[in-house]
Amino acid sequence: MTTFALVGAGPGLGLAAARRFGKAGHTVALLSRSIQNQDNLMYELAQEDIQARGFTADVLDPASLTAALHEAADTLGAVEILQFSPVPRSDFMKPVLDTTAADLDDPLAFSVKGPVTCVNAVLPGMRELGRGSLLFVNGGSAVRPKGTVAGTSIAFAAESAYAQMLHTALAPENIHAAQLIVPGAISPDSATSSPEKLAELLYGLHTDRTGFRHYAEPMPDPQDSTP
Repeated sequence: MTTFALVGAGPGLGLAAARRFGKAGHTVALLSRSIQNQDNLMYELAQEDIQARGFTADVLDPASLTAALHEAADTLGAVEILQFSPVPRSDFMKPVLDTTAADLDDPLAFSVKGPVTCVNAVLPGMRELGRGSLLFVNGGSAVRPKGTVAGTSIAFAAESAYAQMLHTALAPENIHAAQLIVPGAISPDSATSSPEKLAELLYGLHTDRTGFRHYAEPMPDPQDSTP
């Protein structure tokens, strides 16, 4: 049995993805800062006979991420699927003209050093398995920068570049890196971006293994406007 490791485990998309991969037969490693949050998710998943365990880690603390992912593999089984989808802090989203160099330290640590740390932690196990999936979830600013959210626009673009390089470099090893762009808000009422719809898309990225960048819904062209 292999493990689905979820970095940024929460009650919305995180729970839906954990449920989808758990129902497919994977054990689930829930990585977040909050033990209470992990306990709540484990309770929900246990109602559906999904084996899950929480591991405390902070995306801004590489040592805690590495330790948590190694512990998850040791206790639950090799990590076959890594989903990196933590929610950025609101203070990452300052307007571009209000953003200083220091303001980019945490966004870049969150969206670049965090993913690099996670991939380096799970890649040896995926190579031993001979397969794996690395799934990155980002908002629309990853591909279309917005001056009102400069920190995430810059950091998501860097994360995208890293993930796309992984897609090319790891394809010969049967390790698939893919990105899901969610242009709008994740909402239970959304026809395209509900947690359940997105979880199904993510599972499809793992199983279909085609292409790098995928969209939950089309992104409107900023050049198009109604007079």
